[in-house]
Amino acid sequence: MIAESTGKHGKGIVPIAGEPLGDTSVYGNDRVFVYIGIAGTNGANYESHLQALEQAGHPVLHHVLNSPLDLGEEFFLWEFATPIAGALIDINPFDQPNVQESKDNTKRILKEYEQTGKIPSLGSLASGGGLTVLTDENNQKALSGASTPEAAITAQLARVKQNDYFAITQYIEETPEIEALIQQIRVGVRDKARVATTTGYGPRFLHSTGQLHKGGPDSGVFLQLISKDAQDVPLPGEKFTFGILKQAQALGDFESLSKRGRRAIRVDLGNDIVGGLKKILSTVQQSEGVTAAGARK
Repeated sequence: MIAESTGKHGKGIVPIAGEPLGDTSVYGNDRVFVYIGIAGTNGANYESHLQALEQAGHPVLHHVLNSPLDLGEEFFLWEFATPIAGALIDINPFDQPNVQESKDNTKRILKEYEQTGKIPSLGSLASGGGLTVLTDENNQKALSGASTPEAAITAQLARVKQNDYFAITQYIEETPEIEALIQQIRVGVRDKARVATTTGYGPRFLHSTGQLHKGGPDSGVFLQLISKDAQDVPLPGEKFTFGILKQAQALGDFESLSKRGRRAIRVDLGNDIVGGLKKILSTVQQSEGVTAAGARK
């Protein structure tokens, strides 16, 4: 709701969901922390960590509920706060122009597939070891010289600056093992670069954070993950399969990022999703960090 409502006209608030709490040293000065808990439960487990964040100068909001039923009040609070925030940053919180744009891209790509039998392809930047890194022309120029997928991913990480956010958008199967690896990748980037990180499974994130990615500020560095389909299924009444629809949605999303000059690459994990993610994680762990001033270590 926050991302879809505020992410437009080059402005927006980036909500961070699912990122584990880290040491105070891994956070920049662009964070607001919100604790939501129920009185008498496990809030004490977080108290010392929240106090450390406050002592480090980070704003921390404490929302302590009397019972689980108070969660309805919390929903209302954020539903009310979001349009207020939109008014304060001078945007209309009630439209979603770039969500429709991605849909239009997908329709065009599917129409082309029906006519040619092929999905358009991005240019290949580097390939090897089961991974292929692809991107648009402008990002290829920015990452020129990367001869391996690992080098391309490292070069992409080097583009992260202070107060940016790193977004992983994955059009792959969601399993506990895959999710655990993606969380390790995001935490690795956060701890190295001291920036906020987000993840989202496609296509569902297109209707929420997808609006922020295109319409919000140019502070996102994007890693799109795709893979080969182990099994595909037909869509009744259509000339394309579910897998083709997913490919068109991923490409339509990337085209919207490309249109705005976003720093984005796509990594095709091939047939071995887990193996590919482990290689990306290893690359992140071996990459250099970023200092608080945004300079390379």
